[in-house]
Amino acid sequence: MVNEQGEHMASHDRTEQPVTFDRHPSTYRHWRLTIDPPVARLTMEVDADGGLNEGYQLKLNSYDLGVDIELNDAVQRLRFEHPEVRAVIVSGGLDKMFCAGANIQMLAGASHQHKVNFCKFTNETRNSIEDATASSQQVWLAAVNGTAAGGGYELALACDDILLVDDRSSAVSLPEVPLLGVLPGTGGLTRVVDKRHVRRDLADVFATRTEGVRGAQAVEWGLVDAVAPRTKFDEEATSRALARAEASDRPADAAGIELTPLERTIDGDVIRYPNLEVRLERDLGTAWFTLSGPSGAVEAVPSGSRRSDRGDTPRPPGPEAIVAAGASFWPLALAREFDDAMLHLRFNEPEIGTWVLQTKGDLSAVLAADDVLLEHADHWLVREITLLWRRTLKRLDLSARTIVTLVTPGSCFAGTLAELALAADRSYMLDGVFEDADDDLPPAELVLTDANCPERLTPPLAGGHPPSPGGGWYAMSNGLTRLESRFYGHDEALEAARSALGKHLQAGEASGLGLVTFTPDDIDWEDEIRLCLEERASFSPDALTGLEANYRFVGPETMETKIFGRLTAWQNWIFQRPNASGPDGALRRYGSGSRPSYDRKRV
Repeated sequence: MVNEQGEHMASHDRTEQPVTFDRHPSTYRHWRLTIDPPVARLTMEVDADGGLNEGYQLKLNSYDLGVDIELNDAVQRLRFEHPEVRAVIVSGGLDKMFCAGANIQMLAGASHQHKVNFCKFTNETRNSIEDATASSQQVWLAAVNGTAAGGGYELALACDDILLVDDRSSAVSLPEVPLLGVLPGTGGLTRVVDKRHVRRDLADVFATRTEGVRGAQAVEWGLVDAVAPRTKFDEEATSRALARAEASDRPADAAGIELTPLERTIDGDVIRYPNLEVRLERDLGTAWFTLSGPSGAVEAVPSGSRRSDRGDTPRPPGPEAIVAAGASFWPLALAREFDDAMLHLRFNEPEIGTWVLQTKGDLSAVLAADDVLLEHADHWLVREITLLWRRTLKRLDLSARTIVTLVTPGSCFAGTLAELALAADRSYMLDGVFEDADDDLPPAELVLTDANCPERLTPPLAGGHPPSPGGGWYAMSNGLTRLESRFYGHDEALEAARSALGKHLQAGEASGLGLVTFTPDDIDWEDEIRLCLEERASFSPDALTGLEANYRFVGPETMETKIFGRLTAWQNWIFQRPNASGPDGALRRYGSGSRPSYDRKRV
């Protein structure tokens, strides 16, 4: 089988290399980043020979996972390392080509799980672009300097402003349905109607017209915000970026922090970071995460104290100390490590279907760290750390894995880390202590703080507005906090949980408030946990993915829940259908000169 360039195209899944997510601008192969405050320019110029795997070339600024990993790195660095940047212009580096979208040969030869994980990661990266605009006030604008097809237009859709060159040939398009037999994989259909409010009949025409829409018609339909001739294109893009930068509250004179390389070692089935260890138990298909609490200055705050009742106790570090600590500041360090570990497991360990979350450390130190985030919520770096935790916890929600949380003596599930218990499909909290333990640890405690509550001390994100309809620091994709989602439709239970903020809850109290699922004692603990994990491993992974996704995202639909729900259900299904991925399907036949052969039955 050959592609449109006459090259051999494999008709079976190619060997995929282990994926790592460590990148730095000095090593980018596909992007150029230039900073001219208050504007940054990110130019996509894909190295055709720089694919993550063998068997395809990234021609016409098409992309694979490797290209998007670099983009994800750039988004993070712009937020943390460049507070002086208030607007980002993303553009194409090839003549008359913005981006041709996801590489078709890569998709055709990839395993099913790689295709779906690729689409999910690219969605999350584009969501982080939208979050930068909405919450960090680092506004992203697309300067579409040529054709933007499929995923290329979806990249532009993630930006808050789209300028299209008006040269009588450049167009925006979503040609996946007519050409490939699949859907736009990074939320294109949803963003067209939900975000850009394109009329549904026009959207239907647009998504079935392979040549796309260009010029004034693209503006009229709402597909882009403006057009400019090539002679004035760069000037217009800069002008629009500077106008948006004027309204941002990002500090022009602040120094950013360097996102230093993560310290990660992999020793057989154990992955270690300074604040996190992941142990794989392959027979059970389980990953055991142990997240460690902080050490250092924040431990000076006594256990049980909170910002409202601390009195003359030592104050936690101020913004200057946080900036000086940089990437080693515990809340930031742990968020980055946890995020990296989840991505590693998604792509490299697809058969590990259950994630067991545990913590260890001084609970008072975790509370003190939350106090720092609360005390200095209006500082640009603290805001970014809080937003990174929000994105990381969303990544957990969307990882298509069973989540089990274990709360035991020595745990530190408080505040931000209590979100892990609230995110779980099932949570177990030991009633009492382990009788044969070699330590003298007291019974486990669970502590909710202002960080878990929708109305309490919400950081002034996006100019003082709550980050989502429900408010709160760590809203889920449905716009509600995990506490609101847990007690959806149970207002009295939600209010009871709110009233327990700051209390150190032992097993009986936590169970009475509905904050944990089961509270076995020492005699039953091991058997109950093992039975839960063995049962989970015996179920169909496909059925579990659907079950968990349906239960996790209760309440209102948002653009985010629609995008990921449709990816999980529709695109996941379409990718497995012969009409798309079969030997005579559209993905396999694309560029071969032969038309795809479709099974015409509607199901």
